[in-house]
Amino acid sequence: MYSCVRTVSLCGLMGREIRAEADVSEGLPVFEMVGFLGGEVKEARERVKTALKNSGIVLPPKRITVNLSPADIKKSGTSYDLAVAVSLMKVLGIIPKEAADGMVVIGELGLSGEVLRVNGVLPMIIEAKGMGITSCMVPSGNVSEALAVEGMEVFGVSSIAEVRGFFNEGNDGGNYSTMRDTDGSFDIRQYDVDFSEVNGQESCKRAMEIAAAGMHNILLIGPPGSGKTMLAKRLPTILPELDDSERMEVTKIYSVAGMLKEGQGLIHTRPFVAPHHTVSSAAMAGGGAIPRPGECSLAHRGVLFLDELPEFSRNTLEILRQPMEDKEVTIARAAASYTYPASFLLCAAMNPCKCGYYPDRTKCRCTDMDVQKYLGRISGPMLDRIDICVEASRIEYSDIRNREKNESSEDIRLRVESAVFVQQERFRGTSIRFNSEIGVRDIDRYCRLGREEERMMREAFDMLGLSARAYHRLIRVARTIADLDGKKDIGCDHLSEAIAFRNIDRRYWNG
Repeated sequence: MYSCVRTVSLCGLMGREIRAEADVSEGLPVFEMVGFLGGEVKEARERVKTALKNSGIVLPPKRITVNLSPADIKKSGTSYDLAVAVSLMKVLGIIPKEAADGMVVIGELGLSGEVLRVNGVLPMIIEAKGMGITSCMVPSGNVSEALAVEGMEVFGVSSIAEVRGFFNEGNDGGNYSTMRDTDGSFDIRQYDVDFSEVNGQESCKRAMEIAAAGMHNILLIGPPGSGKTMLAKRLPTILPELDDSERMEVTKIYSVAGMLKEGQGLIHTRPFVAPHHTVSSAAMAGGGAIPRPGECSLAHRGVLFLDELPEFSRNTLEILRQPMEDKEVTIARAAASYTYPASFLLCAAMNPCKCGYYPDRTKCRCTDMDVQKYLGRISGPMLDRIDICVEASRIEYSDIRNREKNESSEDIRLRVESAVFVQQERFRGTSIRFNSEIGVRDIDRYCRLGREEERMMREAFDMLGLSARAYHRLIRVARTIADLDGKKDIGCDHLSEAIAFRNIDRRYWNG
């Protein structure tokens, strides 16, 4: 006797259809699983057998063979358990032979027969929909993320007993297909911080606004206590709202990483990821025997904040160079290559020297050699990928005691969203979302300069010793400043401000 149940295997964020085939025949009693199985999948044999037994289903003393097809794909994870159990129940006649036809089945089993949550359900269901499948059975704890996929009928189960009852008697209570996640609003009040709490540092606030409007990488340099971390933590509060496709992208990554809470649907706020400076290269880019998303992928469509930038290892920082250009990370393994998106806004903060007070020689005791050695931890190619470099100066007493009402995050975000709307109209019909993503071939099309602007850029190029990459990044920043100013063309004042935010790195790195 033979039966088959469909499920899904994940490779990164991409899925492949897997068929859990079961056959029961006469012969020596044995339960064998085949199909290029990883260690945790091989262990599914004992989990499934014990879960069925504790649910009142005893396997007969016959030759039982389970195959996860196709056999050329390495199977890993625990999400195949429920599909194997349903396939066995079909072949044994516990449930109807046509049960689960046209449905994907996903879930892990506990020894008691409980159906447990698994990671990556959202991309699995998206893949199933692409196969033309319109219904799925998932653990009750994964129902919310499965419901994020429109047009998919979702059935949540919590035990083998529920699965058996559903297929034999029908279970309308398990049909959650009408409970769609419709709350897509962005509510700035969900944040515990706000720019209104920041006194002083007007140039840094302006730089943050420009960075948020064009998704430009930004570096804050200043002495301890000047508010660099405080500013960075408030950057997400002024970022534009995630659109529908971005919500789905972010939620897929967090689903695969196992970082969605039970009952959580789509993620509506842009991520803010702040790894400690001791983070390893593998943790930053992603890795492991079965590579998981790293910190830079978890920051996709949001902010990756690196505090105390020079304290990160050189290898860890250099790993970010490729994602900052290509907006994705590819991790190669012998069995397969895994690609995760990594389009993030890099916000970094650092002291200007080891003691933190350079160039204030009344406090700084570092020699010129010490300063250059400290700054030299940031490589030229890495610095080249920073769009905006701004100095956070020492806070004065008058700033601390200022009782005037500061501009709120919502006020700034309204200007940012207006500039983003201009970009959406400009790039309609293309793959570009923000000014920071304008390719070299499109610079002249979207960032035309007049005669005076060309002359200014030529002088800046020579004076600052810009590379071609830094030149193009400066032009993109000027384009964003013009959008915030409501101007169609880039003017000399826009270029002047962009150059000022680029000139600060020359002050420190070139003395």
